[in-house]
Amino acid sequence: MNQMTRLSSAMPARPHAMPDADACWAAFLARDRAMDGVFVGCVASTGIYCKPSCAARHPRRENMSFLPDPAAARAAGFRACLRCRPDEIGRDRLAVEKAVALIESAEEVLRLEAIADHVGYAPHHFHRLFKRETGLTPAAYARGVRAERLKQALAQPGSVTAAIYEAGYNAPSRAYADAEQHLGMTPSAWKEGGRGVTIRWRVIDSSLGSMLVAATDKGLCRISFGEGEGALRARFPHADIHPADPALDAVAQRVVALVDDPAAGADLPVDVHGTAFQQAVWAALRAIPPGETRSYGDIAAAIGRPGAVRAAGTACGDNNLAILIPCHRVVRSDGSMGGYAWGLERKRALLAREALK
Repeated sequence: MNQMTRLSSAMPARPHAMPDADACWAAFLARDRAMDGVFVGCVASTGIYCKPSCAARHPRRENMSFLPDPAAARAAGFRACLRCRPDEIGRDRLAVEKAVALIESAEEVLRLEAIADHVGYAPHHFHRLFKRETGLTPAAYARGVRAERLKQALAQPGSVTAAIYEAGYNAPSRAYADAEQHLGMTPSAWKEGGRGVTIRWRVIDSSLGSMLVAATDKGLCRISFGEGEGALRARFPHADIHPADPALDAVAQRVVALVDDPAAGADLPVDVHGTAFQQAVWAALRAIPPGETRSYGDIAAAIGRPGAVRAAGTACGDNNLAILIPCHRVVRSDGSMGGYAWGLERKRALLAREALK
């Protein structure tokens, strides 16, 4: 139900400004793999430099300094740690970027062995490396690429079958399996604006204004402020849309309670579909405790993609479940509010309420 956020669009971009010294030290204490490649730690007592996730025993804080990259550390007279091998990070990321380009340009699905050979790594090692860098296996990334191609092909005139083969699928069965995960419905239902999908809805009052609550048989698919049936029908013009039944009425009451009590709906069923990257971002949002905020950079780092700040922001904007997936807890790195699909006044009010809990 969400537009795909392409991982490759953000992969080459790495942060230009390293975190401050306190944040760097915290990353070392946590052995935060997401910060590998963002900076290195230099140990005065041993004369070595390490990546943040180094498994070696931590030195004293007073012996640590931080530099933006291995080259700067070597220029300062430090040598690379033989345990964590910080110089290899750049080579690994270039290999992943090269693999992503290969996957996206391929007309057919490539075997792991072929991808690994293309970038000069052993298959089992590259599989782990690719997942560490992107949060996905090469196969999962390829499925996301094909699902995006399928979505684009379905938007064009022609049959569903033709769109399936144009997207690079060898058989409809695989296309339907991918569509269930990435589109939230079958290819034919997507092409026909949700035809065959049953959605129930209601608008309910909250302390921050009216809320649209809509759900499929599997769970909540839309929570928003200031929308009604018309907005839902515009998204899925051919879906089978009905007013709420008693089951949805009960769920809607729990949704409204979230506005004043963020913990009220932690176990509500959901039916939102997106790429693995989007799902990772949304999971990171749900992990932010009420009363706390994170920057877009924090979210990107939390899912192992510190360079994908802009893509993380786009995934926040693709969130279909206001409040339940708390994108209002994400702010800019300077502490300013940033954007919010349902208005900055609501965002400020939600954060203020949560700060009092």
